Amino acid sequence: MRTGTVRPSRTRPTVLAVSALLTALLGLLAAAGPAGATGGAGTTGGAGATGGAGATGGASPTDAAGDPVPSRVDFTGADGTTLHGLVPAPPTAAAGTRGPGLVMLPAAGPGPLAELRAAAETYARHGVTTLVFDKRADGYSMTRRDYGQLADDALAAVRLLRSRPETDQDRVGLWGLSEGAWVASLAASRSTEAAYLVTVGAVGLTPARQQAWAYRGYLRHAGVSGSLVSALADTSVRQLTAAGLFPEAGYDPVPAWERVRQPVLAEWGTLDREAAPEESATIIRQALDRGGNTHYTLRTLPGVRHNLHLTGDDGYDRPDRLPADYAATEAAWIQRLATGLPTASADPAPPQDIRSRALDPLPWYRSVWFEAVATLLCLTGFAGYALTGAVRRLRGRARPAALPGAARWAALAGTGAVLGALGYLLFLMVTAAMFPGPVLFGRPVVWLAVQLLALSALGAAAVAAVGARRERSALASRHPPGTGALPRPGERVRPG
Repeated sequence: MRTGTVRPSRTRPTVLAVSALLTALLGLLAAAGPAGATGGAGTTGGAGATGGAGATGGASPTDAAGDPVPSRVDFTGADGTTLHGLVPAPPTAAAGTRGPGLVMLPAAGPGPLAELRAAAETYARHGVTTLVFDKRADGYSMTRRDYGQLADDALAAVRLLRSRPETDQDRVGLWGLSEGAWVASLAASRSTEAAYLVTVGAVGLTPARQQAWAYRGYLRHAGVSGSLVSALADTSVRQLTAAGLFPEAGYDPVPAWERVRQPVLAEWGTLDREAAPEESATIIRQALDRGGNTHYTLRTLPGVRHNLHLTGDDGYDRPDRLPADYAATEAAWIQRLATGLPTASADPAPPQDIRSRALDPLPWYRSVWFEAVATLLCLTGFAGYALTGAVRRLRGRARPAALPGAARWAALAGTGAVLGALGYLLFLMVTAAMFPGPVLFGRPVVWLAVQLLALSALGAAAVAAVGARRERSALASRHPPGTGALPRPGERVRPG
């Protein structure tokens, strides 16, 4: 009999581990394709109308009326929450003249009053007293919000502005941008305290459908095509919704618009890449018509983006630059309400390159729990050997035999592919898909690297599986049946 040290047998655990790796990799590669994605990994950054779309920190256009007079105010919103605001009043208000007032509501995101201060001061220069306030922190986050609660906050702000000496209490209205338009229209439908409604970039779709449409547009603009578009704009949005991590995802704004009786000025920029403006303008106009509102003005403004700001990238950027004539037409429309109501009129809606898509419920094999379990199995399968070895060392047990090189590479590459896919999708969600990075062959470089890692892991796992099978055959040939049991791992065979 052969003397010396017999190489420890790793065949049975290796075959099992390699099988698990192959199964996990095939699942990952399928998820990276058009039919699915690694979902449920994070929260949306623009849970509804893409967060931060309303930042207006840039300089305001100047006006002959002079600088507005700001006043700090505090008031009580829904559920007793104290809200802090600022009231920029026109210079003429110091002379005791009562004029129109406007409560301004920001887009999705934390919503500090600084976001809308420049826009509010511009309205004040045109003779409209405005109120901007810090959005509540209690009850509003990336994964939690209630438009009904925000609407109650807005109405509390209206009541405060109606009580101010600068304003005529019968001429105080609401202004909402993007998500703020959902809130403003809901508040106006609940109370006649708001005398009129102005919206910017209002969305007539549900937040989930709108967000999916915006993701597709931003990725398409960046030159991205293929699996990532479907992974982010379809499966990930639906999985976040199913997991309850996309707040107000299914909110339908149409019933609120049907109940709005106040005069309405709704505006969209021709370069609006976030509100699905062609569909939204049509939906909102039809809702107003069904509700019997004949005092609306729907305007399309050329050359400006979602929040009616200037743009240097066809509406896909977010510079804080107000046009020179910002708020002039809107303020004139508000002032004319004192002498009569407008008749219904609508500009042609801004055209869309692509239409939004309905988001159907997830099938069972893409459900949140199924994907979560599959992801955990992937990570367990890939990192199993390393974790087992670490536990053995912590317990002071003998170190197991080293892994074959191909199996080690499969474990490392597979773990990197899973974590890389989840992390990159989360990054895109948080940044509203605005920064996918350099694109090569229709794929962002990061996503391409993730897919290459997955393919490398699959190839390495296949090589490890073939090697394990050959080793098993070699050991069996050295120890044919009837010659005794195969040696245990690490056992030395004595001369016969």
